[in-house]
Amino acid sequence: MKLGLINSAWVQAGKGTAYGIRQTKAIGFDSIDIFADPLDTDARERKLIRTECEAAELPIVSVACVAVGLIDFNPSVQRFHFDRCRAYLDFCYELGARNLLLVLGEYIWERQVIPPAEQWNTGVRHLKALGDYAQKLGLEIALELEPFKLSLLNDVPNMVRFIDDVAHPAVRANIDVSHLQLAGTKPEELRALKGKAIHVHISDCDGKVHGDLPPGRGVVNFAPYLKEIAALGIEGAISIELEYSPEPEKIVEWVTEAYQATAKLMQEAGIARE
Repeated sequence: MKLGLINSAWVQAGKGTAYGIRQTKAIGFDSIDIFADPLDTDARERKLIRTECEAAELPIVSVACVAVGLIDFNPSVQRFHFDRCRAYLDFCYELGARNLLLVLGEYIWERQVIPPAEQWNTGVRHLKALGDYAQKLGLEIALELEPFKLSLLNDVPNMVRFIDDVAHPAVRANIDVSHLQLAGTKPEELRALKGKAIHVHISDCDGKVHGDLPPGRGVVNFAPYLKEIAALGIEGAISIELEYSPEPEKIVEWVTEAYQATAKLMQEAGIARE
């Protein structure tokens, strides 16, 4: 597998796109994931992302999208987010990415008022259609497991059930290691995602709240999770997700620390770098 980085680590530290891509390569990463909204990204920025990654010989594996409105109860909001997801898939194709990383959203009003099954079925319906569009472009969609109480996809059984309900070869799962820790997921539960997972996020946390820390700065015991991930035989990337460095002026050191720690964990787990 490749060892990648989501470029939001640089953006949230106030660093420009070109700087972040060049530093990602200089530190030693094999690939990069892009966090950018195509509706907010002009032609110059899109070209900059593509040309800088090409110059650095840094393949783009994934583009991240948060589309909580796909399961909104208002049809107009659903249509907007469906069209926005299609724009994201076009953006993935333009950048030569492999997949769209999609955060689906949460049940509203504490699963009251709107029947939970209705929101679930709305999500399934939209992902079937988005899967068709992704497949035509030679892309896949990786759904992120979110560890929050009201998230539709908040544990492995729900992820498996949703993917089975969508039943589309282009719709698969993303595995986020710190999210598994926060959701109380046992490493062996990942075996249910055999043939269903295509992408991995890795970061650490304090075991209580979402944190996205460099591995080693929190409480996650990575070895058992990475052992199970290795057994899944995913042909993709393990991408480090870092958010809100406490010292933005030391972002290079923050990212380098995460890179070195993750590379060591992958080596110890027997996960070969491509």
